[in-house]
Amino acid sequence: MRYGSLILEKKEFVYVKQILNITGYSCDFETKKSLRKLSEELKEAHIIDNAEMPKDVIRLNSKVTLIFDNGLEKTFQVVAPKNKDVGKNKISVLATMGAALLGYSEGDTILWDFPTGKQQLKIVKVEQEETFKDLNPVI
Repeated sequence: MRYGSLILEKKEFVYVKQILNITGYSCDFETKKSLRKLSEELKEAHIIDNAEMPKDVIRLNSKVTLIFDNGLEKTFQVVAPKNKDVGKNKISVLATMGAALLGYSEGDTILWDFPTGKQQLKIVKVEQEETFKDLNPVI
């Protein structure tokens, strides 16, 4: 991990904690497991002001290019749950993949337990979009 722990911007941290509390982990078993892991990681996360946020850290609305174990390269955008659109590769921060990526940075390798089993992902590129768009806890 490039920075030693997850890094989240203060407002986004509060938002993610709120939506985790609102959902009550009321999804399927694998998603619940992933969200519990994210919740545990948030306890150790480094929370900072927006002005201090490194540009290579995955946050809400970031576009992330990954390389999977099998060599497949794919780009996703991590978004608020209400903005998810699988057809446009926009994944909810509450989805297993979104929870796995939040707070990590370009160059990091993540080992995460997905519904299809453990997978290792390499983050090869992070691009920032409008960061505080739709930070309303309504999911």
